[in-house]
Amino acid sequence: MLSRTFRFALPAAIGLMFLAPAADPAAATGCKSFGSFNHWLRGLADEAVKDGVSRRTVNRALAGITYDPKVISRDRRQGVFSMSFLKFAGRVISKGRIAGGRRRLKQHANLFQRIKRDYGVHGPVLVSFWGLETDFGGNMGDFRTIRSLATLAYDCRRPEKFRPQLIDALRLVDKGDLDLGEMIGAWAGEIGHTQFLPTEYNETAVDYDGDGHRNLRRSIPDAMASSAKLLVKHGWRANEPWLEEVKVPARMDWSQADVAIRHPRSQWAKWGVRTRSGRPIRADSMPASLLLPMGHRGPAFLAYPNFTVAYLEWNNSLVYSTSAAYFATRLAGAPPVDPGNPPTPLDIGEIKQLQRELIRLGYDVGKLDGIIGAQTRAAVKDMQIKLGMPADSYPTKDLLSRLRSR
Repeated sequence: MLSRTFRFALPAAIGLMFLAPAADPAAATGCKSFGSFNHWLRGLADEAVKDGVSRRTVNRALAGITYDPKVISRDRRQGVFSMSFLKFAGRVISKGRIAGGRRRLKQHANLFQRIKRDYGVHGPVLVSFWGLETDFGGNMGDFRTIRSLATLAYDCRRPEKFRPQLIDALRLVDKGDLDLGEMIGAWAGEIGHTQFLPTEYNETAVDYDGDGHRNLRRSIPDAMASSAKLLVKHGWRANEPWLEEVKVPARMDWSQADVAIRHPRSQWAKWGVRTRSGRPIRADSMPASLLLPMGHRGPAFLAYPNFTVAYLEWNNSLVYSTSAAYFATRLAGAPPVDPGNPPTPLDIGEIKQLQRELIRLGYDVGKLDGIIGAQTRAAVKDMQIKLGMPADSYPTKDLLSRLRSR
């Protein structure tokens, strides 16, 4: 569970389903401006000691640490997030995973009741993350955390993000929360059942089983309660929904369908949005966004504030966040999503072409990476409005063709 401001990392439990063969590790070189890795590591060790970590822990933890090109290779390939919602959700939310989640909810019913009382977070929400991040603890990753974080902190791409994580990982060992041998997890440094980064671990983890340690690897109570506490920290609103599948009328101002745009549920009701079963939605003041992950012809959801503070803060990929939130609704008893009749999604090459065309037309889409992020969606919506197309922010082959002709 990488920091919500920069996570695009693939969860350990589903990573092996998508990752292609690794690129040549020789191409993943470090930052020459930092000097040699060993020289850089000595400076990091001194910084950690100045930051309060004992010299004994630093020396033990960093002894023999080497640069890991496999970590950099993983960091550079995140094409899974260019998948469509239906394709991604169809792969990761299997019947077996749904059944496994429901078994955990029943097995740990008392624990989830206690957490809901203490934090106001629903069990299905926590179990959805647990299942997608590590397959309910079955795959927490097999990378040495200290080595992974040292590699990422040394690398040119995001050293300012991972250097503090490395120091906090050393701090976890120094405090006795985890033994050095337990510092094993995902390639990007996440640890435990729900994949906490060390800084999150240090700041948020709780000892919920009362054994005197905050162990998010071995203790399910610690892991689940710590996850709930993190969601509350991000603004979780107790006893409120997170995602609800709905039906949307054919005649709609599609420009209002945006995760960044909220209206009272009464306004959506006035515009004709109804429940999945066709009943009127509640016409109250609950704020909600209309989320169309496959455009106006695909599935439709009302996304509530808890969707933003829980799922988008957990992972800023809209595909992953929508899939995780939908998984939680299934665990809570919702039926399978109505796929609708969406257009054929663009592949990663076509998304990059779309981004190039948008850049040519003066838009800032962020990185040219084949991922439909917030900036790309905003640019797509603006062009759809200009071209008189349904402004649902979802790029299509028709839109790409029109952009090429301009």
